[in-house]
Amino acid sequence: MHQAAHSALDPHQLAKAVELAGKLHAQQKRKLTGAPYLGHLLRVAGLVLEYGGGQEEVVAALLHDAVEDQGGIETYLRISEQFGPAVAQLVLELSDATESPKPPWEERKKRFLDRLPTASLAVHRIVICDKIDNLGQLLAAYERWGDTIWQKFRGGKEGTLWYHREILKVLGDSPSRPALEPALAEYRKLVERLELLASPGTDSSDRSWEI
Repeated sequence: MHQAAHSALDPHQLAKAVELAGKLHAQQKRKLTGAPYLGHLLRVAGLVLEYGGGQEEVVAALLHDAVEDQGGIETYLRISEQFGPAVAQLVLELSDATESPKPPWEERKKRFLDRLPTASLAVHRIVICDKIDNLGQLLAAYERWGDTIWQKFRGGKEGTLWYHREILKVLGDSPSRPALEPALAEYRKLVERLELLASPGTDSSDRSWEI
């Protein structure tokens, strides 16, 4: 069973965060489905809440890609003004870049992984919820389109697999592990499914793993 959140939520602040996320990401679509990006942000925030996150974490989850994808430091300052420095700091720590244009994909991911071990439980919880949703969407797309999906990812198949393996390893070895264990179990299951599907000779029409 998932952990319950330990503090009451402020509906006004949540509504403000959804509104800002909707504005900032209004033109952004999911790379695999073309669906509005806001759907991903709402799902991640819901997972954070299910896995024990409180007010600041849920707001940061809604805005976790805002600095990285929608304005860099200017957006960080906007979040700080509207939601306070603690939320803004979480969003900053969840960003793998603040500059534009962004550095190369592998450089950004390695830099993010280097600082992830010492990040807070709040950051770890949002990261794992983000990855659970990303992998759930990826696996559903793999069922429909097979290996052609890798063309949509900057890291390709090998880079994507490497990144999820590393995230799982870092979080599994972190002091946050006891608090994250239900989420880690779900993420581990999804990573294992991806490993199986991406293995040479796997028939992508086999739906026995369907999520």
